[in-house]
Amino acid sequence: MHEHSIKLLNEAVSDELAAIHQYMYFHFHCDDQGFELLAQLFERTAIEEMQHVEMLAERILFLGGDVDMELKEFVSREHEVEKMLKMARQMEEDSATSYNKWAKECADNADSASRKLFENLVDDEERHYDQYDDELDAMERFGDRYLALQSIERSKATSSGETAE
Repeated sequence: MHEHSIKLLNEAVSDELAAIHQYMYFHFHCDDQGFELLAQLFERTAIEEMQHVEMLAERILFLGGDVDMELKEFVSREHEVEKMLKMARQMEEDSATSYNKWAKECADNADSASRKLFENLVDDEERHYDQYDDELDAMERFGDRYLALQSIERSKATSSGETAE
């Protein structure tokens, strides 16, 4: 009865899994470069995407489907922070666009709970988009000084014996 919804929900699972892998990759590299705040942003977003997978999986199972955990995209090995942020912003925009469309399709197929789930995901994806857009705006306004300040803050914390969480 809800085969189409299950298909869309599984597509979202795949998108979210790809985002988790990509954001963790970005997290590792930002952390390695000393950009603590950006590393934390990528990590926090990856954790939220994990929560999305869990919500989607619960809905799929409720509808009697099986969760497809197959990763269909590969991690882009980007190391330049500005390109990471642009890619992340684009990923969030693409997800919000798809989820809006899929919410309508679920509603058209008398599946209001899946519609609502997709609409809630759109809210999160748009918030993520805004966070990455704000970071890009800061980089544009402050240039390399923006990243240098993050690196300096990490060095100060390290030299004072503070540990990052």
